[in-house]
Amino acid sequence: MDFTLIGMWHEMGFIARAVVVILGIMSVYVVAISIERSVVFMKAKAQSRSYAMLIQDLLDQGKYREAADAALQFKQSHIARIIRAGLVEFIKGNLLDDASSKTCGPKYDVLAAVNRALEKSGNREMAGMRRGMAGLATVGSTAPFVGLFGTVFGIINSFQGMASSESGGIGSVSAGIAEALVTTGAGIGVAIIAVLLYNFFTSKVEALQVDTNESALEILDILVKRQEGPAATMPLATATPAPATPVPTPPPAARPPRVKKG
Repeated sequence: MDFTLIGMWHEMGFIARAVVVILGIMSVYVVAISIERSVVFMKAKAQSRSYAMLIQDLLDQGKYREAADAALQFKQSHIARIIRAGLVEFIKGNLLDDASSKTCGPKYDVLAAVNRALEKSGNREMAGMRRGMAGLATVGSTAPFVGLFGTVFGIINSFQGMASSESGGIGSVSAGIAEALVTTGAGIGVAIIAVLLYNFFTSKVEALQVDTNESALEILDILVKRQEGPAATMPLATATPAPATPVPTPPPAARPPRVKKG
């Protein structure tokens, strides 16, 4: 029997070949997801850094609309989309606040709306960053069992070869044993690679989530300071005591007139 990969492929039964094909599809999926996620993470990190440097001066000058429009140029940046969501809500909230002030209606809580917008956008972006991660976890957990499925049928073929052979030697079962070992080894190999890549990309997503939370808090802090205005940050004026009013001195009491004697 030829124990090369091609030789063992020709000796495999239908079930074993189907198992190997399934494992091959799983391995291609793992490689494709790994390449796609690597490209997405690299572009997101690079464009987020460029966007942060671009809007630094705009935020200092209070040009929030320009900063929100600049986010459209960085389509691969998750930070840009989150900040844009917060800035757009801030601009809309100020317009609603001005309208409610003119109509004497209830005051609109702009900062609470901005916080909700940042939180919703951050959750949505993190869900997008985890795309494909569930597939890696599924491959890592199921690939050994797929290989074991082929192993079972390989052992069955071994017993069938032993039963049909007159000699009943090791040669009659070698093909089935090799078939079982190939499917088992392929399943374990695919699972190991999938688990390693899953852990690697999970750490990348956690690092991006930390950057996302920090960026959202920084933007919210800037908007809070802007909303409060400079008057809120001015120190309280020190009260100066009023000058003491002089108490008038009472005039001296008049002496009684002197009465002349006799």
